[in-house]
Amino acid sequence: MTSYMNGNHQKFQLEPPAGLFDRIIRAIEREQGRRQARKLLFGFSALLVVSLVSTPFSLLFLIGQIKSSGIFYYFSAAIGNLGLSLALWQDFSLAILEALPIIAMAVFAASFAVSLFTVRLFLHKKICRWDICCVP
Repeated sequence: MTSYMNGNHQKFQLEPPAGLFDRIIRAIEREQGRRQARKLLFGFSALLVVSLVSTPFSLLFLIGQIKSSGIFYYFSAAIGNLGLSLALWQDFSLAILEALPIIAMAVFAASFAVSLFTVRLFLHKKICRWDICCVP
């Protein structure tokens, strides 16, 4: 600084260290990746919570629909009269298909599938690999 005041400013020009620009760019990219991973983590965490909360309710809904559909009576009739149910298997299978609670089964399957998908994602990605919760 004093040499600059004396007029010798040519002598003290500082050059940035080699690779400084690359390190800055890598740090910016790493921070952008962390920010995107945090958004993904919070989004999938919310989805996991919603699906894990909805799965037991959808299971209760499915059990209630199965009990009220009378499908147990079809199965007890099939086991009790096995020869008759095998002889009339087409009509018997159509009656069972008509009695199935399709909407309750679809709701339970969807909530259970979303739960499994999000748990699988967390286990597969290993959140620490995203550099969110692990400190190097």
